[in-house]
Amino acid sequence: MDRKKLFLLVGALFVAIATSLLARALLIGGTAPQAAAAAKLMEGPKVLVSQRALPIGTIITADAVAFQPWPKDLVQDAYFMQDKTDMAKLLGTVVKNPITAGQPVTTGSLVAPGDRGFLAAALGPGMRAVTIPIGTRTGVAGFVFPGDHVDLLLTQTVRGIGETQALRATETILKNLRVLATDQSTDQETVDGHTRVKGFSLVTVETSPKIAEELAVAESIGTISLSLRSIADNSAELEQAVASGQVKVPHGASKQEEDSLLKAAIAKPVDKTGSFVTGGDVSRFQRKTMPSTESINGSNVVTDIKKDLHTAMSGIGRAVVARQSSTVRVTRGKETVEVPVAPMPRIVPVGPMGVF
Repeated sequence: MDRKKLFLLVGALFVAIATSLLARALLIGGTAPQAAAAAKLMEGPKVLVSQRALPIGTIITADAVAFQPWPKDLVQDAYFMQDKTDMAKLLGTVVKNPITAGQPVTTGSLVAPGDRGFLAAALGPGMRAVTIPIGTRTGVAGFVFPGDHVDLLLTQTVRGIGETQALRATETILKNLRVLATDQSTDQETVDGHTRVKGFSLVTVETSPKIAEELAVAESIGTISLSLRSIADNSAELEQAVASGQVKVPHGASKQEEDSLLKAAIAKPVDKTGSFVTGGDVSRFQRKTMPSTESINGSNVVTDIKKDLHTAMSGIGRAVVARQSSTVRVTRGKETVEVPVAPMPRIVPVGPMGVF
């Protein structure tokens, strides 16, 4: 082999080895600071951090927040530290100030049950808190907790005047109501890490002003029952609403604005009349049809009275003419003479039973 070519080959090999060593040194030098920073972050104290965006009024649950390491020089006194925080006491608190995903949760951003303004902070903008009476049987046996979403069922009996069998029916009058409190408790009681189930007689739900009025009327009509909703129901109904155009996401909206809009839509209560079941749908011995409107309102009795009154009043308009002869005494000096006077007609009202 030519000596010149051999030198060129050795020189190229040397350049290749030097280039590879230089590249390796650059890669190691670039990743070392990152690894050191990551190690430093992992060695920091653990603080409470939100796992997702938490808007105002969000009730804190176990999957909403978690402890994770945080740089020691960035830790503030307002942060919840893992070694100084009782997580059981934080569950059920309400977000007072919006918290972005990955942001440390501060003491001033949460309102605890029993604190002033707690329930007002739990309400969304323009919403109202309404309390309704519920029994153990009609309240899902106590398996409803603050933060759950429920449907409301109204059971009533419609009886017509003069009809032997009443109509018994149950209908879904309201959907997707958020539970704010049960009795006077706005949080979940935990014993040995397990949520304690207990009965309650009152439940406070979040509604719009119009739905609050509908609830007040529903209480006077019949018995109200709760129906616990699945978490998957809201997602499925939201997809249907977006597909049908009921929920519209503005073009060019950011990811945060889109999430905020969808969360507001998924938590919105619905007051459209849902399905219903009558006694005839359950048993063939029960009624399935509505009593007549006149029978329900008692209009048949009123109609009969009106007819009798009309008949009586129609006779009052008739009259008879009666003539009555009379005289007038005229005295001249000592003589008194009776002078006959032409008879005047007299109007006599006559009713259905004769002359008044």
